[in-house]
Amino acid sequence: MSMFGDLFEEEEESTTNATTNSITQGKEKVCEPPPPRGKLKLIGIRNQGSTCYLNSLLQTLLHTPEFREELFSLGPEELGKLEDKDKPDAKVRVIPLELQNLFARLLLLDEQTTTTTALTESFGWTNSEEMAQQDVQELNRILFSALESSLIGMSGSSLIQRLYHGTLTNSIICSECHNVSERQEDFLDLTVCVRGVSSLEEALWSMFVEEEVFQGNNLYRCSHCDRLVKATKSAKLRKLPPFLTVSLLRFSFDLVKCERFKETRRYSFPLSINLRPFCVQSDQPDSELCYELYSVIIHKGGCYGGHYHAYIKDIDQLGHWELPEDDMKQKKQKVQMKTVNVSVCDSAVEKDDPVSLLTAVLAQESGSVLLDQLGQKLMEKIGCSWNKKYRKQHGPIKKFLQSNPDVFVLLGNGSRVALRNQAETPEPKSVADRVQDELEAGSDSGLEVEPMNGQWFDLNDSTVTAIRESDIMKQYEGKESAYMLFYRKHTLQRAPHAVGNPAFGVPAHLLQMVQEENDKLQQRRSEFEISSNSIDVRLHFASHYCVENGALKLIDKDKDTVTLSIDRRRTVGDLRRAVYQIQDAWKGDLALTIAKNLPAGLHLYDMLTDDQQSLSSAGVYNCSDLFVWNGTEVNGVCVQSGAECEPLLLNILRPGGAELDSVGVVGDQSVGEASEPDASGLVHVMQGFSGGATLGGVREALSLPEALVCQQAKGVGPGGEGGGASRWKVCSPEAMRRTLRELTLRDGDTLLLLPHSHLNNSVFSVSEDVVTVMTPSDCRWLQVEFHTHTTHEEEKEKKVMKIPAAGSTLLSQVKQRALEEMQLQEHFTGGVCCLRERDRTGKFLPPVCEDLSVRDAGIKLMTSLWLCPGHSPNASQLFLFFSVVPPTGPELEIIVEQTITVKEVLFDGNVAEGWTHW
Repeated sequence: MSMFGDLFEEEEESTTNATTNSITQGKEKVCEPPPPRGKLKLIGIRNQGSTCYLNSLLQTLLHTPEFREELFSLGPEELGKLEDKDKPDAKVRVIPLELQNLFARLLLLDEQTTTTTALTESFGWTNSEEMAQQDVQELNRILFSALESSLIGMSGSSLIQRLYHGTLTNSIICSECHNVSERQEDFLDLTVCVRGVSSLEEALWSMFVEEEVFQGNNLYRCSHCDRLVKATKSAKLRKLPPFLTVSLLRFSFDLVKCERFKETRRYSFPLSINLRPFCVQSDQPDSELCYELYSVIIHKGGCYGGHYHAYIKDIDQLGHWELPEDDMKQKKQKVQMKTVNVSVCDSAVEKDDPVSLLTAVLAQESGSVLLDQLGQKLMEKIGCSWNKKYRKQHGPIKKFLQSNPDVFVLLGNGSRVALRNQAETPEPKSVADRVQDELEAGSDSGLEVEPMNGQWFDLNDSTVTAIRESDIMKQYEGKESAYMLFYRKHTLQRAPHAVGNPAFGVPAHLLQMVQEENDKLQQRRSEFEISSNSIDVRLHFASHYCVENGALKLIDKDKDTVTLSIDRRRTVGDLRRAVYQIQDAWKGDLALTIAKNLPAGLHLYDMLTDDQQSLSSAGVYNCSDLFVWNGTEVNGVCVQSGAECEPLLLNILRPGGAELDSVGVVGDQSVGEASEPDASGLVHVMQGFSGGATLGGVREALSLPEALVCQQAKGVGPGGEGGGASRWKVCSPEAMRRTLRELTLRDGDTLLLLPHSHLNNSVFSVSEDVVTVMTPSDCRWLQVEFHTHTTHEEEKEKKVMKIPAAGSTLLSQVKQRALEEMQLQEHFTGGVCCLRERDRTGKFLPPVCEDLSVRDAGIKLMTSLWLCPGHSPNASQLFLFFSVVPPTGPELEIIVEQTITVKEVLFDGNVAEGWTHW
């Protein structure tokens, strides 16, 4: 094993284990069952981690019908039962039983993949280290040895011996007395050299035909002559098994460089082979000595790691072979190319390229064209002859055609010409007819629909792919090349009723076991389908709502929505009937409209009108909101609907004492609760407006018809935020006539309404179209707090200090002055501390960037900041909160560069330490 080292470690997996999806419908989590068998009808084996070598060998054994049926012929009366394996006196042959179960599942289980966990546990492989110890060639010997040991004393004890074991004879002939010394050897597989030979036949020839001569210093001691003599040594195959396994020695050791290497040079092997030249003389017919290839185990990679998969011939036609995807694309491209040739023929004339011109002319013909006719057809196309236009530069037309063999081919002793990729047809058809025929037939003369010599598949762990027999030749050489060959005796015949019948030979108890598993799978799929299609919709009834400021508002907040569960495949009519059953007292028309909760309130969008339409196609999804009403009005008020009328929730600022009512009521409309005046004397009111309303309409609705309407100047926070002075841009008369949507206002945006009576005082000043709002000098401060805690998080010490600050004050200056006045310079190790805000729940927000001013950081004056340990981010960094699942404690914090990727964050040493489940 030391020579193979890490050969069995996989460099890369061709597939990954399918992840289990789940669907949560707000009720319970339903795991997605594994999908059913694919259209190819064969299933793969999940990789447990470096078990691709095992999967490849098991698939080969499964598709060896005689081995499979011999194994199935061993019943529980001989092998015992798996449920009794832990009983002290029970004799249970676990390995063959688990192999039977695996084969039954591979044949009949309605899944795309299955697992070998139970089988590998029967080997005693319980961790990845043990599973990674075997090479597929060595595994073949170990597995067969384990099976032989398990079947001792049973009817199947000679199973491996009969199917796979052969004998060869080594002979030495004395050149003096011609005495023959023979010794027979048993073999399970033939190990053949790859280095120095180019094919399997050449390797067998050197092993079983060529003779080794003992002469010179290398003489042979003849027991009959009793002295050293010249002799010849040879070997022959004496007894051939039904199944011949050939192991290729791809890996060698360089004694000069003292390192392993893989032979990647071309090494061919036949699809069928006659072994008579390599056998002892016998009167057996050739049919008994002919073998056909039915499996190739392939190794991809180098001698320090790689991946195994198998090309297998489906002898019993258990799978459904169809044109490989690459060939399907190639076929479509060929048909499309012929269609294009018809349409581009005229454009080729313009190119003045003789190759393009002749190709276009020949593409319009049904097959080959007489050489003398080609010149005539060319003249009809371009208006002059070849000799006149091209002979001087390109020579005679025949010579030109011969100089382009990749495009043109001469037939009939050079009297006819055709395109290289164009097949001749016995009965000429027009190009249009031929293209149409190919499109309708879905086939191409050069691409067969199904192989005639057997169906081949690539079984690559979980993935199964149909391949062509010609694909085997691609594995003659390279980093991905054949590693083991399996041949089957030509005379072995299959019973007619075994073809296409995966249940053939499977014992009744295994059929029942798989059927029960399939029934459970089908039940899980049905439950998952119901669960995955079940949606909850929230019904909002019109009687509980009123129209207010362009949005629908609940009259009584105690009357919440009604949740209705329904299958999303049901129709709108089914939903309407279900709603009628809930509201049995409803009279008149019942309209259902998709709604959405916006910050300003509930808003309506599309009405569901087609009762035959499914809910999913109508845009009704899980947790959708539906408004139930008469379709025209709500409590006598018409309702605007659609995205263009979406209401916006705006923050309205006005000077305290303006004509607006102190509790925020304009006329009969409630506009929300007004806040206490801020440092600049501004009152905040949250108000909803229709997105189709104009700015002028907003001003009228607020009963301030003469006030200036101002928007925040770009880059400056709303009044009172950012400290110091804030600037506002006065909206022009043109802007006052535009709608809120046209002005691209969004929820939470702020408008300042400034009556003329407040202009040019100590707080508000106007210069051209800019209003400046000043903060009074006695309000220019920030409160900095510092708390220390014991180990039990009890507050031990608290310090509070008001630090003078203006909008232009740097936060680093605020921190430094707080540290000095609170005498905390020695409290923080190395002076590492930061300033942080808190939200309403008391949670610390990200540290503020100390390179910014109070205004630029968006810090309100007359608010509190907390001194905390830790770094503050600079202008090029981000502060992130993150947590892990399952939670291991409070949220974690990290500062990263803005240019870093998420992957780099996850695998950062500080983040990933002790955590391996990203």
